[in-house]
Amino acid sequence: MKFSVFTASTPDWTPAEAATVLSAQGWDGVEWRITDQAEAPEPGFWAGNRCTWPLTGLEDNLGEIARVTSDAGLEYSGLGGYARCDNHDDVERMLSATAALGARQVRVNVLPLGTAGHAAQPPTGIPYPELFAKTREHYEWVAERAAHHGVKALVELHHGTVTSSASAARRLLEGLDPRHVGVIHDLGNLLIEGYEVPLPGFQLLGEYLAHIHVKNTRWTRREANDESGAAVWENEWAPLQSGQGSVLRYFRALAEFGYDGWVTVEDFSTDLPLNERTAGNLDYLRRTAALAGLTVGAGVR
Repeated sequence: MKFSVFTASTPDWTPAEAATVLSAQGWDGVEWRITDQAEAPEPGFWAGNRCTWPLTGLEDNLGEIARVTSDAGLEYSGLGGYARCDNHDDVERMLSATAALGARQVRVNVLPLGTAGHAAQPPTGIPYPELFAKTREHYEWVAERAAHHGVKALVELHHGTVTSSASAARRLLEGLDPRHVGVIHDLGNLLIEGYEVPLPGFQLLGEYLAHIHVKNTRWTRREANDESGAAVWENEWAPLQSGQGSVLRYFRALAEFGYDGWVTVEDFSTDLPLNERTAGNLDYLRRTAALAGLTVGAGVR
């Protein structure tokens, strides 16, 4: 098992700064965020993130991405792409870039639920069965193109999408080649929607389990109740050690399953300054992995 950081969670640093700091702290790899984003007066996770490579002009930046990564002695745990499966041109660009960099795998987003807004757009109202069928059709194409490029396209378990659970992702990918499509299992996202006990979820995914994302969240009660007088709860991102998900139990499930791949951290909490946050997370992950019986620094399919 090796540890990396997804740079959506390091918005204050430039790529060169991130690579230098993460390498010095002892991280094994990096998962670069690649997307065209909105500008912002201050760096943020989703807008104005200084540690994001733009999708526009990506091909011209591949040499610099490779140089920054290799000069720091880091590996790629994959690429954090945002191309959606129904945007074939952008997906093709991300698959090609993944192959050119030797990054092996890249996230390719599925369709959002009809009840969930996406990218500042209102909910479409499209029924789930129709969205699921469209996503499957697009992912059949994605699998073919990933095979062409010799890489793997990853479906993330994510709230507000057609694959919020391991069960949904397995159903989506069933029959496609697991050498070229796989699943990102995400502890924090599943606490918001789609939670299934981790070990059975890993077992269900089987050879489609390709990657792990770790972050944490907690639910807080709003001061005001809803119209019926009932309590209203909302989630907020939390540090790895103080959220509602147990990283230790999660790692023990990974150990029992026999997972030996990458674990990528995307900590969107802001309780600590960024440098302290990343250094503390690596120390905590190493100690927790040891308690769980995982072998750190080896494996990775």
